[in-house]
Amino acid sequence: MTSPRNRPWRPVAWRVGRGRSLELGPKGHLMAIVNVTPDSFSDGGRHANRDSAVAHALACVRDGAAILDIGGESTRPGAVEVTPAEEQDRVLPVIERLAAETDALISIDTYRAETARLAMAAGAHIVNDVHGLQREPEIAGVAARTGAGVCIMHTGRGREQLADRIVDQEYFLSESLRIARAAGIDEEAIVLDPGFGFAKDRDDDLELLARFSELHRLGFPLLAGTSRKRFIGAVTGREKADERDVGTAATTVMLRLAGAAIFRVHNVAANRDALMMADAVLAADAAREQRENAR
Repeated sequence: MTSPRNRPWRPVAWRVGRGRSLELGPKGHLMAIVNVTPDSFSDGGRHANRDSAVAHALACVRDGAAILDIGGESTRPGAVEVTPAEEQDRVLPVIERLAAETDALISIDTYRAETARLAMAAGAHIVNDVHGLQREPEIAGVAARTGAGVCIMHTGRGREQLADRIVDQEYFLSESLRIARAAGIDEEAIVLDPGFGFAKDRDDDLELLARFSELHRLGFPLLAGTSRKRFIGAVTGREKADERDVGTAATTVMLRLAGAAIFRVHNVAANRDALMMADAVLAADAAREQRENAR
């Protein structure tokens, strides 16, 4: 893999399932959140049936989403865990419909190996695991066998964390990467997510935001999922999650300038405009550097 370490805007082909790839680096990409759940923290119940979820997902594509992330179980703190069958009943019909109706990349948001296998068979391209392949390590084998792109997320839930935020990222994600490599997942298929809000308080998330560029030493493209998170509400005073889109867009700009490649968001249109501005600044800076180097 051409490592983006210290060069996060260099073109890198992220290999995903079904022979597809997505160029990361020069342009940021949006991953739309499509929660087929009754209890997600921001939009629970709004898209809890197949038709509503599909309509929302297609609207997100029109607004500029390159990836649709389909989830059937809430990951908010205190959420009730669903059975594998419940999760699959929610997500598989949505994935099947979307695979037939759009060319956008489809991601399954799950930590369960069997759900990932069925989702890939239904038409998905990417496995997005909020437990970093560590809750059901068999999911790594599913990803390897199907050629899925893999989003590996850091979490602090259920374990003692190291005091330094970045050191803990490296500690946790190094184990996730060991599992991925042992299963045979190609490095070109891997994207890392630092897991904003997952067993992190306001100060933790702000420090992670401030030190985000340090994560490039891990050597993989980075995904950022700050959308409507509690730390944005804590800073802005917006108690309702769906009132945090302006704050989210601000973090999208900050993180893009710090080298993030993919942004997992609820409001695609608002973040598309923010991302376009950040990319325009990066393009202007690259043009200036090219002119100076040509002298």
